[in-house]
Amino acid sequence: MQKFLFQGLFRGALTEPPPLPDDAMLAELGRALEKTARERLGRSLSIREVDAGSCNGCELEIHALSNAYYDLERFGLRFVASPRHADVLMVTGPVTKNMREALERTLAATPDPKWVVAVGDCALNGGVFAGSYACVGAVSDVAPVDLHIPGCPPDPVALLKGLIALLDVAA
Repeated sequence: MQKFLFQGLFRGALTEPPPLPDDAMLAELGRALEKTARERLGRSLSIREVDAGSCNGCELEIHALSNAYYDLERFGLRFVASPRHADVLMVTGPVTKNMREALERTLAATPDPKWVVAVGDCALNGGVFAGSYACVGAVSDVAPVDLHIPGCPPDPVALLKGLIALLDVAA
């Protein structure tokens, strides 16, 4: 036991180093996103995240947008609990048979104008789950997709760039 205690004290942290994106670049991305959202909507952008059957890798990156490093709310963007308050549905994973109806109901409950963003490779074509008996298919097989953010999983900076692209195209 003493051996493990000393190893823990002297070895140091076993975690990965934090991401090193340029802080100025991140701030500029955020300002561009906030400006575009205000111009297009006249207010902040509200996002509802929907897990349609993913492995949760994309969710971890989406949730990182709310941590102290990226802090999405400082740019006027926020996650909402109800699809009735959302402008954007961020859908992750392939759509499973059990989640198809839930995704359709969520889409129907979201007021117009609304945008659907497919996040990750699984949302585009099923990824590693393609052809599974439990999957209906890609998000575009169930809902009209306005933007796809590629990656397995996409990092938070790619998600921010994707939201900017969505607002630029959706004019």
